Amino acid sequence: MPNQTKRDRLRQLGALNTRPEAVRAPWFRESSFFDPLDLVQVKYEMLRHVHEDGVNKADAAALFGLSRPTYYQAKAAFEREGIAGLLPRTRGPKSAHKLTDEVMQLIEQNQHTGAPLQARSLAQLLHSTLGISVHPRSIERAMARKKKR
Repeated sequence: MPNQTKRDRLRQLGALNTRPEAVRAPWFRESSFFDPLDLVQVKYEMLRHVHEDGVNKADAAALFGLSRPTYYQAKAAFEREGIAGLLPRTRGPKSAHKLTDEVMQLIEQNQHTGAPLQARSLAQLLHSTLGISVHPRSIERAMARKKKR
């Protein structure tokens, strides 16, 4: 696989090490097998270096251009899920969790047919009525999804 293609793929996956020059481990410099651009490989080798070679955690993190908190996060993820735990995760909620059926019903009741969507005023209504804070853009996206169905 050409290096540029691998770099692009790592970037897409969120696994591109943005600071490959900070990786000072000699085997990353001496061997084409080890790629300082591959953050998953860098984290795994950092964990392996501590576990197998008995290196101090802070020294290992510095050698691989990472922080001590990153070491501990990687270690916990690796113990929990294996190598898959070192893969990047998308952050935040995975769906419109605040826009339940009850909330959507309230939005639809206050949305006038044919009138433009007043997402800001609907967000204020939700806050005053139900005590939940929803961004107006979330309301717009939810209504667009509903229209598509």
